[in-house]
Amino acid sequence: MRLISKELFKKPKNRLEGEQEQPAIAPAPEADARMAECPECKAQAVAAQLPGMDFMCPHCGAQYPMSARERVLWLTDADSFQELDVGLLPMDRLQFPAYAEKLKRAQVDSGEPEGVITGVATIAGQPIALFSMNPMFIMGSMGAVVGEKITRLFEYATEKGLPVVGYTVSGGARIQEGMFSLMQMAKTSGAVLRHSEAGLFYLAVLTNPTTGGVVASFAMEADVILAEPKALIGFAGPRVIEQTMRQKLPEGFQRAEFLLKKGFVDRIVERGAQKREIALLLAMHRGEGCL
Repeated sequence: MRLISKELFKKPKNRLEGEQEQPAIAPAPEADARMAECPECKAQAVAAQLPGMDFMCPHCGAQYPMSARERVLWLTDADSFQELDVGLLPMDRLQFPAYAEKLKRAQVDSGEPEGVITGVATIAGQPIALFSMNPMFIMGSMGAVVGEKITRLFEYATEKGLPVVGYTVSGGARIQEGMFSLMQMAKTSGAVLRHSEAGLFYLAVLTNPTTGGVVASFAMEADVILAEPKALIGFAGPRVIEQTMRQKLPEGFQRAEFLLKKGFVDRIVERGAQKREIALLLAMHRGEGCL
């Protein structure tokens, strides 16, 4: 059987005399039309525009939830972040029912291997070590790998003489890892102490919610503790306390504003002011005065 070349059926590209060749027009890229809903007023915003809005609602000023990686890229100088300990992965040591499946689902849904990102970067040109917890990964709960990564970050910062900036968001210790999770409270606290004894600066930013074993360890051990507006901060949740004490708690109990009045938080800083505030505190600790 004789084959016929497909070239015979192609339209010739002959141009008439004097005809100008038209420049090729690249197809317009599809815009990211995903929408994000404000957690308070329910107004819609284009998700791709949230970084330029400091992840704050332009209508009511409420703060959108941020993943750990979104926060790191938003906070640090462009292209300055270098991640550490990427290969540390969680394990189902206790063979807790359905935990292995829960881990896989969390990794797929969040796009991250674990509930914290650690690394080094610069903020306003100032070198730092940085950790950012991820509310999209089992509510930022602290398991063995989360504690190990934060501990290693403080040890690295101590060795290199770097200040640490940490963003906390957590539902507490990860129950599926039992004692392995609870041990991280002491381990991270020891690393924070050694960092402090070396004369280095640690700044924590508490976001909504920061609770449980994270509050009882490294979240409240910083030299300066900032908080985002209305962040829930506490060891046990309000409902647990009310059921235990059989008393109604004060309005706004355990919110950042309540803790500021009681001296547990140094300052409440909105998203739009955080970069400058952190840069200023870093410069002051280095003895460089105001920016």
